[in-house]
This record gives sequence, C-alpha cells and structure tokens, in this order.
Amino acid sequence: MAEGKSRVYGYRWLLLAAFMLAVFMNQALWITFAPITSVAAQAYATSDLMIALLSLCFMVVYIVLVLPAAWLIDTWGLRWSVTVGAALSGVFALTRGIFASSFTLVLVSQIGIAVGQPLILGAMTKLAARWFRPEERATATGLGTLAIYLGVLASLIVTPVLVDRFGLQGMLLDCGAAGVLAAVIFALLGRERPRTPASADSDDRTRMFDGLKSMMRNPDFLRLLVIFFVGLGMFNGISTWIEDIVRPRGFTTAQAGLAGGVMLGGGIVGAVVLPLLSDGSRRRKPFVILALAALLPGLVGLTLAAQPWLLYASAALFGFFLLSAGPIGFQYGAEITVPAPEGTSNSMLLVMGQVSGIAFILLMDAVRGPDGAMTPSLLGFVVLTAICLILSLFLGESPIRDSRGR
Repeated sequence: MAEGKSRVYGYRWLLLAAFMLAVFMNQALWITFAPITSVAAQAYATSDLMIALLSLCFMVVYIVLVLPAAWLIDTWGLRWSVTVGAALSGVFALTRGIFASSFTLVLVSQIGIAVGQPLILGAMTKLAARWFRPEERATATGLGTLAIYLGVLASLIVTPVLVDRFGLQGMLLDCGAAGVLAAVIFALLGRERPRTPASADSDDRTRMFDGLKSMMRNPDFLRLLVIFFVGLGMFNGISTWIEDIVRPRGFTTAQAGLAGGVMLGGGIVGAVVLPLLSDGSRRRKPFVILALAALLPGLVGLTLAAQPWLLYASAALFGFFLLSAGPIGFQYGAEITVPAPEGTSNSMLLVMGQVSGIAFILLMDAVRGPDGAMTPSLLGFVVLTAICLILSLFLGESPIRDSRGR
C-alpha cells in the first residue's frame, strides 16, 4: 500500500478512551478485595489467604486462557473481543454484588471477571496497530497500560471508602454497575478498523498459530520474554508483599501503603513520559535499557532503606522506570514479530508476568530471613534485574527505526 493511501482519524482517541475505561474497570475489579482483606475475611469467616485467592485466581485463569483468548482476538477481531471481555467483567461483577453473602459465588464471579481479562488486555497492541501510526503506537499502548495502573490505584483508594459507607455488598453492587456501564460504552463506541488504514503495515499479519511459531524462533522476542518474566513478576511480588517487606525495618502499615501508592504513582507518570519519548525518537531498545538500569537504584532502596524519605524516593524511582518499560516492551514485541498478530505477542508477554507473579509471591513468602524480612528475595531481584539489563544490550532495534529511511 502506498503511504499516501494511509490516514489517521481523530476518532482513534475516543476509541482508545473507551478501551481504557474497559481496562480500568477490569483491573479495578481484579484488585477489589486487596485493600479490604481483613474486612472480607471477617465477613466470610475465612482466612486472609482465601481472600487473596480472589485476586490470585486472575493470574491462574490468564495462564490457562491466554492462547484461546489470543486466537479469539485474532479470529473475532478487536471490537468483539473487547466487547465480550468487558461484558463478562461487568455481568460477573454484578453477580458478585447480588450474591455477596456467599463466598463461593463471589469466587465464581471473580473467575468470570478473570475470563474477560485476556480478551481485553490482549487487544491493546492490536488497537494501536490498527488505528495509530507507527510513531504513535508506544504512546497509545502506554495510555492503555496507564489504565491498568489507574484501575488498580483507584480500587486501592476507593474500595475501603465504599465499604465504610455502603457495606461490603453495597460496594460490590456499585462496582458491578460501573463494570456494566464500561461494557456498554465500549459496545457503543468500539470499532474494528478505520475506513482507511493508519499505515501500510496495519493489517499485515498472519494467523495466530503461524505467528506463535515464528515468535518462538525470534531471539529478540525470547529475550524480551525473559525480561517480562522478571519485571512483571517482580512488580506483582513487591506490590503484594509491600507491608511485609518494610515492616521488619520499623515502618508502619500506613507508611507501607504510602510507599505502594508512590510506586504506582511513579509508574503512572512513567507510562506516559517514556513512551512519548520513545515514539518521538522512533526507538525502543535504548528505553528498555534505560528503564532496567535506572530501576536498579530504586530496587536497592526498597531493599535497604531505613528512612521514610529514602523509602518513598526509592519506590517512586522503581515504579517510574519499571512500569514505563511495560508499554514500550509491548509495542517493541509487536514490532519485532511482524507478521505475527499483535494480540498474540501482547498476550505471551503478559502471561510471563502471570506465571512469575504466582511463583515470586509464593517464593517471597517461603524465603524469609530469620526475622521474617524479605531481604533475600529482594536481593535476588537485584541480581535478576542485572541479568535482564545484560540481556537487553543484545536486543535488536525495532524496525520502525528504519521505516522512514533513517
């Protein structure tokens, strides 16, 4: 296709906003019970671990459904995949509230919401490729990823407030109504593709299984899988155990919560800033290297900081660079695996974080110091990040670097 026959539409930003809302709600519904673990455990007369299962089931479901979901995204297309995923999230969020008195039915509803997750998240890079020019795609993916962080942050802040005001069932019903609304909005605004492709490569993709085989033969993509395995797993583990990480050093629960919030806030800023810079320079590799190198001081600070100011500064630095690397990595993975479907590369990278998230959460609990501190695990993360930094030096640059003759 000639470059002159490509075009971008202003509608792409409205479509992206509707998609971000679907992502936002799905992730908010995922983490609903994390900030109210003790309240929920008391309400259901069960243990904290069983309440944690309401969140951990998302990781397990994602691992099981990642390939079927990628195939459905490839077969159904962007619009129907996200619509079905958002509908599953909204409907089961509502049943979660209707049957709030039964832990079993709440767990079944959580699993239903979890089934919708890969259909939504796996479509992120497909939307960017279909509707945005190459020099805008990391920014679009960054905004989609930003919705993940905002959904988590909003749920951590708002859920306890809603429980205090409306009770557990009232909170769940409110969240269910919001989930249904997000699904309706995307169903009304969602579109499959623009009338004129955004660029010549917008639809230059093979079928899923052919693409998957080519990915597994791509050395750069295999290196990226390792980097995502460590990076996403490390974030999931540290987010889950932030209180246990800092409590042995004398920090309070409130300080631990603030550190977690600062880490996520830094990531929200980074997910906007670095993808913009990456798109502006039409380069990916330097920003992956920068993120891995710059997060190391923050990780060391989280491991050893004894003063609140140093803990917060370290959390902000760690979150900014770790979470900003996500959208750049997603887009890089889609670009280096052409003609494999974008949804397949995106889903494979995400599933690495689900697998490592479960493994790291369990290992961090098992490998504690004599005083219960998680310092050994965090020092292990420092070593793993350094290995990923070395791996990143061997990555090839994205083909968009040369797409305009540069």
